[in-house]
Amino acid sequence: MNHLKSSAFFRTVFALFLALAGTLPTFAADVKTLEIGAAAPEFSLPGTDGKTYTLKSFAKSKVLAIIFTCNHCPTAQAYEDRMIALTKDYKAKGVAVVAVSPNDPKAVSLDELGYSDMGDSFAEMKIRVKEKNYNFPYLYDGDTEKMSRSYGPIATPHIFIFDQQRKLQYVGRLDSSEKPGSANAEDARNALDAMLADKPVAVATTKTFGCSVKWSEKGEWAVKAPAVWAKEPVNMEVIDDAAIKALLKNDTDKVRLVNVWATWCGPCVTEMPSFVEINRMYRRRDFEFITISADKPDKKDKAQELLKKMQASGKNYIYNSEDKYKLIEAIDAKWQGALPYTLLIAPGGKILYRTQGSIVPQEMKKLIVENVGRYY
Repeated sequence: MNHLKSSAFFRTVFALFLALAGTLPTFAADVKTLEIGAAAPEFSLPGTDGKTYTLKSFAKSKVLAIIFTCNHCPTAQAYEDRMIALTKDYKAKGVAVVAVSPNDPKAVSLDELGYSDMGDSFAEMKIRVKEKNYNFPYLYDGDTEKMSRSYGPIATPHIFIFDQQRKLQYVGRLDSSEKPGSANAEDARNALDAMLADKPVAVATTKTFGCSVKWSEKGEWAVKAPAVWAKEPVNMEVIDDAAIKALLKNDTDKVRLVNVWATWCGPCVTEMPSFVEINRMYRRRDFEFITISADKPDKKDKAQELLKKMQASGKNYIYNSEDKYKLIEAIDAKWQGALPYTLLIAPGGKILYRTQGSIVPQEMKKLIVENVGRYY
Protein backbone atom coordinates (compact mmCIF):
# COMPACT_ATOMS: atom_id res chain seq x y z
CA MET A 1 0.00 0.00 0.00
CA ASN A 2 2.81 2.42 0.90
CA HIS A 3 4.50 1.59 -2.38
CA LEU A 4 1.29 2.39 -4.28
CA LYS A 5 0.89 5.69 -2.42
CA SER A 6 4.51 6.56 -3.17
CA SER A 7 4.08 5.80 -6.87
CA ALA A 8 0.94 7.92 -7.03
CA PHE A 9 2.77 10.79 -5.34
CA PHE A 10 5.63 10.77 -7.82
CA ARG A 11 3.22 10.49 -10.74
CA THR A 12 1.45 13.59 -9.46
CA VAL A 13 4.71 15.50 -9.04
CA PHE A 14 5.89 14.47 -12.49
CA ALA A 15 2.58 15.54 -14.04
CA LEU A 16 2.88 18.92 -12.31
CA PHE A 17 6.42 19.30 -13.63
CA LEU A 18 5.25 18.62 -17.18
CA ALA A 19 2.46 21.15 -16.80
CA LEU A 20 4.93 23.80 -15.69
CA ALA A 21 7.64 22.93 -18.20
CA GLY A 22 6.31 25.32 -20.80
CA THR A 23 6.80 28.27 -18.45
CA LEU A 24 10.34 27.42 -17.38
CA PRO A 25 13.19 29.58 -18.71
CA THR A 26 15.76 28.29 -21.18
CA PHE A 27 18.91 27.40 -19.28
CA ALA A 28 22.49 27.52 -20.49
CA ALA A 29 22.58 23.72 -20.61
CA ASP A 30 19.95 23.97 -23.39
CA VAL A 31 22.09 26.32 -25.48
CA LYS A 32 23.66 24.34 -28.32
CA THR A 33 26.54 25.51 -30.49
CA LEU A 34 25.78 25.69 -34.20
CA GLU A 35 27.11 22.77 -36.20
CA ILE A 36 29.31 23.06 -39.26
CA GLY A 37 27.17 23.69 -42.34
CA ALA A 38 24.37 25.38 -40.38
CA ALA A 39 22.93 28.63 -41.71
CA ALA A 40 23.63 31.81 -39.76
CA PRO A 41 20.53 32.73 -37.72
CA GLU A 42 19.07 36.16 -38.36
CA PHE A 43 19.54 38.92 -35.79
CA SER A 44 18.98 42.60 -35.16
CA LEU A 45 21.23 44.15 -32.52
CA PRO A 46 22.32 47.65 -31.47
CA GLY A 47 25.95 48.60 -31.99
CA THR A 48 28.06 50.90 -29.86
CA ASP A 49 28.24 53.26 -32.85
CA GLY A 50 24.49 53.97 -32.67
CA LYS A 51 23.60 51.77 -35.64
CA THR A 52 21.42 48.67 -35.70
CA TYR A 53 23.00 45.64 -37.36
CA THR A 54 21.37 42.64 -38.99
CA LEU A 55 22.75 39.72 -40.96
CA LYS A 56 22.03 41.70 -44.12
CA SER A 57 24.31 44.50 -42.92
CA PHE A 58 27.23 42.30 -43.99
CA ALA A 59 25.72 40.96 -47.22
CA LYS A 60 28.49 42.41 -49.42
CA SER A 61 31.23 40.52 -47.58
CA LYS A 62 32.44 37.20 -48.93
CA VAL A 63 33.08 35.89 -45.42
CA LEU A 64 31.51 36.85 -42.09
CA ALA A 65 33.32 36.26 -38.80
CA ILE A 66 31.25 36.72 -35.64
CA ILE A 67 33.21 36.81 -32.39
CA PHE A 68 31.34 36.49 -29.11
CA THR A 69 33.32 38.45 -26.54
CA CYS A 70 32.83 40.91 -23.66
CA ASN A 71 34.47 43.65 -21.62
CA HIS A 72 35.27 42.00 -18.30
CA CYS A 73 36.71 38.59 -19.19
CA PRO A 74 40.53 38.46 -18.93
CA THR A 75 40.72 36.00 -21.83
CA ALA A 76 38.59 38.26 -24.00
CA GLN A 77 40.85 41.21 -23.15
CA ALA A 78 43.91 39.13 -24.00
CA TYR A 79 42.53 38.66 -27.52
CA GLU A 80 41.44 42.24 -28.24
CA ASP A 81 44.57 43.23 -30.16
CA ARG A 82 44.42 40.01 -32.21
CA MET A 83 40.81 40.75 -33.11
CA ILE A 84 41.81 44.25 -34.24
CA ALA A 85 44.73 42.88 -36.29
CA LEU A 86 42.53 40.18 -37.83
CA THR A 87 40.02 42.79 -38.96
CA LYS A 88 42.75 45.03 -40.40
CA ASP A 89 44.45 42.21 -42.32
CA TYR A 90 41.32 40.69 -43.84
CA LYS A 91 38.94 43.60 -44.45
CA ALA A 92 40.28 44.29 -47.94
CA LYS A 93 40.00 40.59 -48.74
CA GLY A 94 36.25 40.65 -48.26
CA VAL A 95 36.01 39.51 -44.64
CA ALA A 96 33.64 41.29 -42.25
CA VAL A 97 34.39 40.93 -38.54
CA VAL A 98 31.74 41.72 -35.95
CA ALA A 99 31.90 41.29 -32.18
CA VAL A 100 28.89 40.49 -30.01
CA SER A 101 28.62 40.63 -26.23
CA PRO A 102 26.23 37.85 -25.17
CA ASN A 103 26.47 38.59 -21.45
CA ASP A 104 23.63 39.86 -19.29
CA PRO A 105 25.43 42.61 -17.31
CA LYS A 106 23.15 41.93 -14.33
CA ALA A 107 24.53 38.38 -14.17
CA VAL A 108 28.05 39.67 -13.51
CA SER A 109 28.86 40.34 -9.87
CA LEU A 110 31.39 42.93 -8.72
CA ASP A 111 33.76 40.22 -7.50
CA GLU A 112 33.88 38.83 -11.05
CA LEU A 113 35.37 42.09 -12.33
CA GLY A 114 38.82 41.69 -10.80
CA TYR A 115 40.56 41.67 -14.19
CA SER A 116 38.72 44.63 -15.65
CA ASP A 117 37.95 48.27 -15.00
CA MET A 118 34.39 47.92 -16.25
CA GLY A 119 31.47 45.54 -16.55
CA ASP A 120 29.46 44.38 -19.56
CA SER A 121 26.77 47.05 -19.78
CA PHE A 122 26.07 48.70 -23.13
CA ALA A 123 27.34 52.03 -21.78
CA GLU A 124 30.63 50.44 -20.71
CA MET A 125 30.97 48.70 -24.08
CA LYS A 126 30.96 52.15 -25.70
CA ILE A 127 33.80 53.22 -23.42
CA ARG A 128 35.82 50.12 -24.25
CA VAL A 129 35.42 50.67 -28.00
CA LYS A 130 36.86 54.18 -27.72
CA GLU A 131 39.73 53.11 -25.47
CA LYS A 132 40.81 50.23 -27.71
CA ASN A 133 39.83 51.84 -31.04
CA TYR A 134 37.91 48.81 -32.24
CA ASN A 135 37.84 48.67 -36.05
CA PHE A 136 34.83 46.35 -36.11
CA PRO A 137 31.21 46.73 -34.92
CA TYR A 138 30.61 45.78 -31.29
CA LEU A 139 27.02 44.64 -30.72
CA TYR A 140 25.03 44.25 -27.52
CA ASP A 141 22.85 41.20 -26.88
CA GLY A 142 22.70 41.38 -23.08
CA ASP A 143 19.01 42.24 -22.77
CA THR A 144 17.38 39.30 -24.54
CA GLU A 145 20.34 37.06 -25.52
CA LYS A 146 18.10 35.77 -28.33
CA MET A 147 20.76 36.01 -31.02
CA SER A 148 23.52 34.57 -28.82
CA ARG A 149 21.42 31.59 -27.75
CA SER A 150 20.69 30.82 -31.40
CA TYR A 151 24.42 30.67 -32.20
CA GLY A 152 25.48 28.96 -28.98
CA PRO A 153 28.81 30.39 -27.80
CA ILE A 154 30.13 28.65 -24.69
CA ALA A 155 32.90 31.04 -23.72
CA THR A 156 34.38 34.44 -24.50
CA PRO A 157 35.94 34.74 -26.97
CA HIS A 158 34.30 32.23 -29.35
CA ILE A 159 34.48 32.77 -33.12
CA PHE A 160 32.01 31.62 -35.79
CA ILE A 161 33.05 31.98 -39.45
CA PHE A 162 30.49 31.80 -42.25
CA ASP A 163 30.98 31.55 -46.02
CA GLN A 164 29.29 33.72 -48.65
CA GLN A 165 26.10 31.66 -48.40
CA ARG A 166 26.34 32.25 -44.63
CA LYS A 167 26.89 28.59 -43.86
CA LEU A 168 29.13 27.89 -40.87
CA GLN A 169 32.59 26.66 -41.91
CA TYR A 170 34.63 27.18 -38.73
CA VAL A 171 33.77 27.51 -35.04
CA GLY A 172 36.02 27.59 -31.98
CA ARG A 173 39.11 29.39 -30.79
CA LEU A 174 41.06 32.16 -32.49
CA ASP A 175 44.28 30.36 -31.58
CA SER A 176 45.72 28.14 -28.87
CA SER A 177 47.62 30.72 -26.81
CA GLU A 178 45.95 33.16 -24.45
CA LYS A 179 49.07 35.19 -23.65
CA PRO A 180 49.11 38.45 -25.65
CA GLY A 181 51.86 38.58 -28.24
CA SER A 182 52.43 34.83 -28.31
CA ALA A 183 50.01 34.01 -31.14
CA ASN A 184 48.18 35.69 -34.00
CA ALA A 185 44.78 34.01 -34.32
CA GLU A 186 46.30 31.21 -36.40
CA ASP A 187 43.29 28.88 -36.29
CA ALA A 188 40.91 31.61 -37.41
CA ARG A 189 43.36 32.84 -40.06
CA ASN A 190 43.84 29.33 -41.44
CA ALA A 191 40.08 28.98 -41.77
CA LEU A 192 39.74 32.38 -43.44
CA ASP A 193 42.58 31.69 -45.88
CA ALA A 194 41.01 28.39 -46.90
CA MET A 195 37.57 29.90 -47.37
CA LEU A 196 38.88 32.85 -49.40
CA ALA A 197 40.66 30.35 -51.64
CA ASP A 198 37.42 28.34 -51.98
CA LYS A 199 39.02 25.38 -50.24
CA PRO A 200 37.59 23.30 -47.40
CA VAL A 201 38.68 24.26 -43.88
CA ALA A 202 41.13 21.60 -42.71
CA VAL A 203 40.14 21.86 -39.04
CA ALA A 204 36.57 23.10 -38.87
CA THR A 205 35.95 22.89 -35.13
CA THR A 206 38.14 23.49 -32.10
CA LYS A 207 37.53 23.85 -28.41
CA THR A 208 37.61 27.36 -26.98
CA PHE A 209 39.01 28.54 -23.66
CA GLY A 210 37.70 31.55 -21.77
CA CYS A 211 35.08 32.86 -19.37
CA SER A 212 31.73 31.10 -19.55
CA VAL A 213 28.95 33.15 -21.12
CA LYS A 214 27.03 35.00 -18.42
CA TRP A 215 23.51 33.99 -19.39
CA SER A 216 20.74 35.79 -17.52
CA GLU A 217 19.98 32.75 -15.34
CA LYS A 218 23.52 32.92 -13.95
CA GLY A 219 22.68 36.11 -12.08
CA GLU A 220 21.72 34.34 -8.85
CA TRP A 221 25.00 35.16 -7.08
CA ALA A 222 24.92 38.77 -8.29
CA VAL A 223 21.53 39.07 -6.56
CA LYS A 224 22.62 37.32 -3.36
CA ALA A 225 26.06 38.93 -3.07
CA PRO A 226 24.97 42.28 -1.54
CA ALA A 227 23.30 40.48 1.38
CA VAL A 228 26.46 38.43 1.96
CA TRP A 229 28.70 41.51 1.80
CA ALA A 230 26.44 43.34 4.25
CA LYS A 231 27.30 40.73 6.90
CA GLU A 232 31.07 41.15 6.60
CA PRO A 233 32.68 42.56 9.76
CA VAL A 234 33.90 46.15 9.68
CA ASN A 235 36.72 46.72 12.15
CA MET A 236 38.88 49.71 13.01
CA GLU A 237 42.28 49.86 14.70
CA VAL A 238 44.39 52.72 16.04
CA ILE A 239 47.50 53.53 14.00
CA ASP A 240 50.58 55.58 14.88
CA ASP A 241 53.34 57.26 12.85
CA ALA A 242 55.59 54.20 12.77
CA ALA A 243 52.78 51.96 11.56
CA ILE A 244 51.82 54.49 8.88
CA LYS A 245 55.43 54.56 7.69
CA ALA A 246 55.46 50.77 7.42
CA LEU A 247 52.12 50.80 5.64
CA LEU A 248 53.35 53.29 3.05
CA LYS A 249 56.58 51.36 2.57
CA ASN A 250 54.34 48.55 1.34
CA ASP A 251 56.73 45.69 1.76
CA THR A 252 54.18 43.33 0.22
CA ASP A 253 53.28 41.96 -3.20
CA LYS A 254 50.02 43.93 -3.25
CA VAL A 255 48.95 47.24 -4.74
CA ARG A 256 47.63 49.35 -1.86
CA LEU A 257 44.88 51.93 -2.15
CA VAL A 258 44.98 54.25 0.87
CA ASN A 259 42.22 56.76 1.54
CA VAL A 260 42.48 59.37 4.30
CA TRP A 261 39.05 60.58 5.31
CA ALA A 262 36.94 61.93 8.21
CA THR A 263 33.31 61.71 9.28
CA TRP A 264 32.95 65.50 9.11
CA CYS A 265 34.27 65.62 5.50
CA GLY A 266 31.29 65.61 3.11
CA PRO A 267 33.23 64.59 -0.03
CA CYS A 268 34.91 61.81 1.97
CA VAL A 269 31.61 60.27 2.95
CA THR A 270 30.14 60.78 -0.51
CA GLU A 271 32.91 58.90 -2.30
CA MET A 272 33.30 56.04 0.21
CA PRO A 273 30.79 53.78 -1.63
CA SER A 274 33.04 54.01 -4.71
CA PHE A 275 35.96 52.74 -2.67
CA VAL A 276 33.81 49.91 -1.29
CA GLU A 277 32.90 48.92 -4.84
CA ILE A 278 36.54 49.02 -5.91
CA ASN A 279 37.52 46.86 -2.95
CA ARG A 280 34.91 44.25 -3.86
CA MET A 281 36.18 44.17 -7.43
CA TYR A 282 39.88 43.69 -6.75
CA ARG A 283 40.34 42.22 -3.26
CA ARG A 284 40.78 38.70 -4.66
CA ARG A 285 43.77 39.98 -6.61
CA ASP A 286 47.08 41.36 -5.32
CA PHE A 287 45.30 44.40 -3.96
CA GLU A 288 44.12 45.82 -0.66
CA PHE A 289 42.08 48.85 0.33
CA ILE A 290 42.97 50.78 3.50
CA THR A 291 41.23 53.70 5.15
CA ILE A 292 42.79 56.04 7.70
CA SER A 293 40.39 58.26 9.64
CA ALA A 294 41.59 61.76 10.51
CA ASP A 295 38.90 62.05 13.20
CA LYS A 296 40.00 62.61 16.78
CA PRO A 297 40.88 59.33 18.52
CA ASP A 298 37.89 59.65 20.87
CA LYS A 299 35.61 59.60 17.80
CA LYS A 300 36.68 56.08 16.90
CA ASP A 301 33.26 54.55 17.58
CA LYS A 302 31.53 57.15 15.45
CA ALA A 303 33.96 56.64 12.57
CA GLN A 304 33.65 52.87 12.75
CA GLU A 305 29.86 53.05 12.82
CA LEU A 306 29.82 55.15 9.66
CA LEU A 307 32.13 52.66 7.94
CA LYS A 308 29.78 49.86 8.99
CA LYS A 309 26.89 51.66 7.31
CA MET A 310 29.07 51.97 4.21
CA GLN A 311 30.04 48.26 4.47
CA ALA A 312 33.71 49.22 4.22
CA SER A 313 35.14 45.84 5.20
CA GLY A 314 38.72 46.54 4.18
CA LYS A 315 41.47 47.48 6.64
CA ASN A 316 40.41 50.55 8.63
CA TYR A 317 42.50 52.69 10.94
CA ILE A 318 42.16 55.90 12.96
CA TYR A 319 45.16 58.10 13.71
CA ASN A 320 46.21 58.03 17.34
CA SER A 321 46.79 61.79 17.70
CA GLU A 322 44.79 64.98 17.40
CA ASP A 323 47.80 66.64 15.76
CA LYS A 324 46.66 66.80 12.14
CA TYR A 325 49.98 68.25 10.97
CA LYS A 326 51.81 65.20 12.24
CA LEU A 327 49.34 63.07 10.29
CA ILE A 328 49.95 65.10 7.12
CA GLU A 329 53.72 64.62 7.36
CA ALA A 330 53.33 60.95 8.22
CA ILE A 331 51.16 60.29 5.17
CA ASP A 332 52.86 62.31 2.44
CA ALA A 333 55.04 65.41 2.44
CA LYS A 334 53.36 66.47 -0.81
CA TRP A 335 49.93 66.49 0.82
CA GLN A 336 48.74 70.02 1.59
CA GLY A 337 46.23 68.85 4.19
CA ALA A 338 42.82 68.95 2.52
CA LEU A 339 40.54 65.90 2.71
CA PRO A 340 39.93 63.47 1.19
CA TYR A 341 43.45 62.36 0.27
CA THR A 342 44.16 59.19 -1.69
CA LEU A 343 47.33 57.28 -2.54
CA LEU A 344 47.82 54.25 -4.78
CA ILE A 345 51.03 52.50 -3.80
CA ALA A 346 52.90 49.80 -5.70
CA PRO A 347 54.70 46.94 -3.95
CA GLY A 348 57.93 48.42 -2.61
CA GLY A 349 56.42 51.83 -1.86
CA LYS A 350 56.38 53.61 -5.23
CA ILE A 351 53.50 56.11 -5.37
CA LEU A 352 51.50 55.34 -8.49
CA TYR A 353 48.86 57.99 -7.88
CA ARG A 354 48.08 60.71 -5.38
CA THR A 355 45.22 63.17 -5.26
CA GLN A 356 43.89 65.76 -2.88
CA GLY A 357 40.14 65.70 -3.36
CA SER A 358 37.73 63.10 -4.67
CA ILE A 359 38.85 60.40 -7.07
CA VAL A 360 37.32 59.64 -10.46
CA PRO A 361 36.21 56.02 -9.89
CA GLN A 362 36.54 54.87 -13.51
CA GLU A 363 40.07 56.29 -13.76
CA MET A 364 41.03 54.66 -10.48
CA LYS A 365 39.73 51.25 -11.59
CA LYS A 366 41.69 51.50 -14.81
CA LEU A 367 44.87 52.43 -12.95
CA ILE A 368 44.46 49.55 -10.51
CA VAL A 369 43.79 46.89 -13.13
CA GLU A 370 46.70 48.10 -15.26
CA ASN A 371 48.96 47.49 -12.26
CA VAL A 372 47.54 44.20 -10.97
CA GLY A 373 47.06 42.86 -14.52
CA ARG A 374 44.24 42.27 -16.99
CA TYR A 375 45.22 38.71 -17.91
CA TYR A 376 45.86 35.39 -16.21
